[in-house]
Amino acid sequence: MTLFALGRHLVFAAGIALISALVVRAMITARVMDLPKARSSHAVPTPRGGGVGIVVGFLLGVSVLYGFASFARIGDPYFRGVILASIAIAVVGFIDDLRDWPFSVKLGTQTAAALVAVGSGLYVSVFRLPVIGAVSIGPVAGAAVTVGWIVLATNAMNFIDGLNGLAAGTALVAAGFLAVIAALQGGWFVYFAALLLAAGILGFMPYNFPRARIFMGDVGSQFCGFVLAVLGVAANRFERVEMSFLLVPMLLSGVLYDVVFTLVRRALAGERITEAHRGHLYQVAQRSGIDARIVAMAHWGFAGLGGIVCFGFLAVPSGAKAWLPAVLLLPQVAWTFYVRALARRAGLGRW
Repeated sequence: MTLFALGRHLVFAAGIALISALVVRAMITARVMDLPKARSSHAVPTPRGGGVGIVVGFLLGVSVLYGFASFARIGDPYFRGVILASIAIAVVGFIDDLRDWPFSVKLGTQTAAALVAVGSGLYVSVFRLPVIGAVSIGPVAGAAVTVGWIVLATNAMNFIDGLNGLAAGTALVAAGFLAVIAALQGGWFVYFAALLLAAGILGFMPYNFPRARIFMGDVGSQFCGFVLAVLGVAANRFERVEMSFLLVPMLLSGVLYDVVFTLVRRALAGERITEAHRGHLYQVAQRSGIDARIVAMAHWGFAGLGGIVCFGFLAVPSGAKAWLPAVLLLPQVAWTFYVRALARRAGLGRW
């Protein structure tokens, strides 16, 4: 890619960011209010649904991509599947912002949206592993694994959206790194889609961090998680990178760790894991006295570290690829013990 082409892409992305910002501003005027609840981190009614700007910006950009950027096209069935599934998850998220659906309904609709993407043929059935080579698990198992991954990542981003700028900033860092990685690998659809997602989030961020004039809402958090998950599936087709299916999970390692750790901890404690709570690591950190902005930026740092490890992942020999992602567990474990110590000092029980 030439510098001239990169410049054009960045100018186009800036336009998408501006459109996203205008839509977010309109959503503030619409005043779909998020009223404080027992588990909320805010005390004042605040508009939500700012993620509509991210959705509109992304879909507008992808429409241009589909019509004019043939170099970044993927097969029509896959393309239509990604777009239809993205629209479906955005609609579901927006209705949830309006009606506050129970978790079972959200899970069912998220699964249906994932099935739309998988039904288009976009699923992982072959894993390229060091030493062993290509391992096929077949279309049925591959489809099931892909649906599980998409639903996990969608919910993880939704669960983590509880502090100003945390989910949006994490998704922005992850999408930025993914765009660069995809460009280096010649994965032009992933590159352009990640760039458009980052642009949409960039238009939203000034309204949400450090002070929230509007929240992203489920329409934004679920959409960001869903798109990143689908791009992670597409990244598995980077033929020059063994285990490329780990790229997006590494970029989202902080989010995934927080969610999985919290689910396991609550399950072992005998709590209902589908019940609303304030027991996520990031929530406990904020309740223990860490400034919410610091907690959000810590998660941006986790995503940035994931991006740095991804670059190392691309460069190291095959034999080192299997253990390199484990490096990302070290800061997560350290963060867990630090938050645990603060929580006990703050009298938050036997957390």
